[in-house]
Amino acid sequence: MSAPRRARRTIDVGVDLGGTKIQVAAMRGEKIIGTARVLTPQSGDAGDVVRAIGEMVAQALSQADASLSSVRAVGVGSPGEIDHSTGAVINAVNVPGFGEHFELGGELSKQLEGVRVVVDNDVSVGVLGEFRRGAGRPYKDVLGVWLGTGVGGGLILGGELRSGRGSAGEFGHIVAKPGGRKCGCGNRGCVEAYAGRLSMERRVLSLVARGHKTSLLEIQKERGRDRISSGVYARALKQGDHLATVLIDEAARAVGIGMASAQNLVDFEAIILGGGLGDRLGEHFAHQVKHHMHHHLFAKGKPPALLGTELGDLGGAVGAALVTRG
Repeated sequence: MSAPRRARRTIDVGVDLGGTKIQVAAMRGEKIIGTARVLTPQSGDAGDVVRAIGEMVAQALSQADASLSSVRAVGVGSPGEIDHSTGAVINAVNVPGFGEHFELGGELSKQLEGVRVVVDNDVSVGVLGEFRRGAGRPYKDVLGVWLGTGVGGGLILGGELRSGRGSAGEFGHIVAKPGGRKCGCGNRGCVEAYAGRLSMERRVLSLVARGHKTSLLEIQKERGRDRISSGVYARALKQGDHLATVLIDEAARAVGIGMASAQNLVDFEAIILGGGLGDRLGEHFAHQVKHHMHHHLFAKGKPPALLGTELGDLGGAVGAALVTRG
């Protein structure tokens, strides 16, 4: 009697892991067949984050009427430096328990019954998703800048994702103001210190404690958020909140300076602006960024195309699924 056939593994799963949310997409070929999303645990340890990822993978597969036995691989886009040989994540300070060194690939594979796990930088895989299936398709040399809990970047050079030795594309740690505001990485003046939501939130709380007025915290409470999200900033800006306007102006300036520095070095055809703030604040914010970038460009007559994302929130998860295919 012949042995029973094993289920054919036809599904790739992508996980976009961020300091605020975990987004999962299950894909068969080019089609998204299941999705799931949850807020990233803010208490506990790295094990709680891994369990949350496992639960969302199961939920996405359930929506797709599939099981782990049909999954070829799970790709994860994570903040921080990535050891591609082991799937370890280093210095992902915005994710609980990931601040120094965490063996994400191995631990998640155990959680998922031995399914192969591929780990790469979160913004790198987001940019890969946009390059292959979104706004970056017409180009060969692309920079992606994602503004979320932190600020990340991804590089497409000659049509290929550039990872370097694990930390290529760390746009958030380009210095926009030497000796400036303290960044979570320990350095001063990084783009992330001005445009990362976590750094911006610390700034809000510090200024409010010193007597500055703002509607940001009230809007946060009304929306039931435990952090000052991109949607909270969008609402405050619409209401003309002065502090929100100042902070977003500072963010646009830092991002524009950082983009100009990157552009002057590499000469990209296009730059894609994404992440929570990039997607939510829309054309007006992009125009502010473009203004500051242009002011600092060397070749002002040949600026890169500045684009929004096409895949939106699903870009990171789609790119993570695609990265498993090489």
